[in-house]
Amino acid sequence: MSTPARDRIRLAIVDDHRMLLGALTQWIDGAADDIEVSAAVSTWPDLLTHEAFPVDVVLLDLDLKDNLPVSVKLRALKSAGVKTVLMSTYSEPGIVREAIAAGALGYLVKTEEADMIVEAIRAAAVGDSFISTELDLAISAEDLDSAPRLSAQERRVMALYGGGEPVKQVAKALDISEETAKSYLKRIREKYRLVGIDVGTKVALRKRAIQDGLLPRDDFLTSPAPMIDDDEPLD
Repeated sequence: MSTPARDRIRLAIVDDHRMLLGALTQWIDGAADDIEVSAAVSTWPDLLTHEAFPVDVVLLDLDLKDNLPVSVKLRALKSAGVKTVLMSTYSEPGIVREAIAAGALGYLVKTEEADMIVEAIRAAAVGDSFISTELDLAISAEDLDSAPRLSAQERRVMALYGGGEPVKQVAKALDISEETAKSYLKRIREKYRLVGIDVGTKVALRKRAIQDGLLPRDDFLTSPAPMIDDDEPLD
């Protein structure tokens, strides 16, 4: 028995690889009668302007080359009442944790079994999170003590500063004073020092932010960073 149209999950797929976009649309249409692909687009603006938007769930490619932070996209979708499942070629635990922390309900690696896509979409539609067993095991197995625990504001400071922003711009972006921003940077550096990790230069801090999933790619949380001198000390 087919699912009545009014009860179907309205799905939008956003992926800039048109062949994959077409294949996903065709496969989901044939594999799940409770999911209706209402939109299949290759860019973020095309999603927002599509006549079917807002939908119930968006299957969103993490790696769209538009220099718009995925955290911004996730906030916009959440404000519109839309649930999000991210797809990516990246399976690093830090990136997955950051994506979930930013508001994604699901995270899929593009090499996983296609059946998991339907599971993730159905889970997101009812507000449940979904991470594949493979990713879940990788996250659980990772040594969580390899990085210090940072507060939400410390993570923001580290992402902005590691992304290339000077202290003045970090302070402005977070609506804090320059002295407060410097205090956060000193605190971050000290926390890493206590676990034996040196982030005494801007490049070292940036590399660590990427490694810990705070700044996995230039288009994930911040705009592309300018070139930075390897010997540049923290401000």
